[in-house]
Amino acid sequence: MRSKFTLSTLAFAALLGLSMAGASSASAQQLKQIKLTDAQVESFIAAQADFAPLAEKLREGGEKPDPSLKGQLDDIAKKHGFKDFSEFEDVGANVTVVLDGLDAKTGSYVDPVEKMKKERDEIKADTSIPENDKKLALDDLEQEIAAAQPLQFKENVEVVKKHREAIDKLVPAQTDEATEGAAPGGAAPDSKANE
Repeated sequence: MRSKFTLSTLAFAALLGLSMAGASSASAQQLKQIKLTDAQVESFIAAQADFAPLAEKLREGGEKPDPSLKGQLDDIAKKHGFKDFSEFEDVGANVTVVLDGLDAKTGSYVDPVEKMKKERDEIKADTSIPENDKKLALDDLEQEIAAAQPLQFKENVEVVKKHREAIDKLVPAQTDEATEGAAPGGAAPDSKANE
């Protein structure tokens, strides 16, 4: 089970273009859902430039980052109107869950829980997957589905859509890489790699 710091850092990392395969499913599982405002999302986007130099230190810190780093993160978050880094993380995690459900081509939203159910059904129907592999994949998906929360604040979809262009500018390289080699349902091929 991930700590809140690590989990939300994955949401933050996603918007910096860092690898987060499978993190959105995990974030839906432990997410503190909040109703997003335009101001929160705008501040979240604006804060990325200040957080970018600390990305490597965040990765290196893992579960227990240096206390001085935590202070720097809180200071940057406060500079951008957040109470602390924890509030910034909550906003980032909620943005990430919405992004995970948005179709890049159509802009329509499918709840990540529904995406996992669709992926489960596609795996069940796929006769090319060896039975042992299929069983393992289905067991993992069933656990994720059982633990996941549906999106509580549907209005977050429209808030994130309004800022999609600015968010996409933060992760230009990720969009092509994330879709290449994606498994059915849009998940990364090895969604357990970053857990």
